[in-house]
Amino acid sequence: MAEIQALSASTPEEVEQIRIKYLSKKGAISLLMNDFRSIPADMKREVGQKLNELKNAANDRLAELRENLASNAEAAKADIDLTRTATRFPMGSRHPLSIVKNDIFQIFGAMGFTIAEGPEIEDDWHVFSSLNFPPDHPARDMQDTFFISRSPQDILLRTHTSSVQTRTMESQKPPIRIICPGRVYRNEAISARAHCFFHQVEGLYIDRNVSFADLKQCLLYFAREMFGPETKIRLRPSYFPFTEPSAEMDISCHICGGKGCAFCKGTGWVEILGCGMVDPNVLEACGIDSKEFSGYAFGMGIERITNLKYRVKDLRMFSENDVRFLHEFDAAR
Repeated sequence: MAEIQALSASTPEEVEQIRIKYLSKKGAISLLMNDFRSIPADMKREVGQKLNELKNAANDRLAELRENLASNAEAAKADIDLTRTATRFPMGSRHPLSIVKNDIFQIFGAMGFTIAEGPEIEDDWHVFSSLNFPPDHPARDMQDTFFISRSPQDILLRTHTSSVQTRTMESQKPPIRIICPGRVYRNEAISARAHCFFHQVEGLYIDRNVSFADLKQCLLYFAREMFGPETKIRLRPSYFPFTEPSAEMDISCHICGGKGCAFCKGTGWVEILGCGMVDPNVLEACGIDSKEFSGYAFGMGIERITNLKYRVKDLRMFSENDVRFLHEFDAAR
């Protein structure tokens, strides 16, 4: 009896299989009925009553299962919105910045870099002071940075994701190997080549005996994975407060192959990022012994890499949500 009550079915076919198993001519209950003749006379009344109860229970359970299936079907019909259009909605695609960002993640992930993130609203220490910016540096001026408050503590919208690097160095011990993606803000006039916000990916590697040669090889691998195996790089001396020595990195123009064209202004080279060895002052400010550890850092704008990869002429198109522009990247999703 308990076995009968425990029967379940989710389709009419399963209900029919249960009926055949228990109530058909060759079913389990029918076979028990056939064996009824061999029961002793003094037990026939009791056994017959039990068999009738079993048969009735099976019929009742089948009726219950059929009723449940019918009610479920009615409920499913009620959920159908007959006013909804039969036309299929077109599938969306990833934003070009997301496509390039994920490509960057995969390239550096293959080299063992992990992703670190931090707040967009930051304090002066993590954005400037810990990164060796002098008190009179132009970036500390309101003409270059969006300050939320200036007293009692300078609170601002971060101008770079280097603040994530300092937070990581404060909370973790070397070796450190991270990339720091995120949105950053700078007080600039919006034009085809500049915006008041954009997206960055910065990288940091700190360990014993890290050299500039390690940095060069890392960036060469990135450039060839992103722009093609024939890509060449060159490093030009530059200055950043938080690295020493510092360099700007160019790649050979992937449009003309380095021969010179309008895109690279006839030079054969295109600048893509800044880099350098982490300044010992930055390491010490974050609690890392600069005599024992060294490291390199680099940073690039995702919009700039996307411009180079897909030849987008106007930076503002990335944030205007023009569907016609976004559909151009459907094949790259």
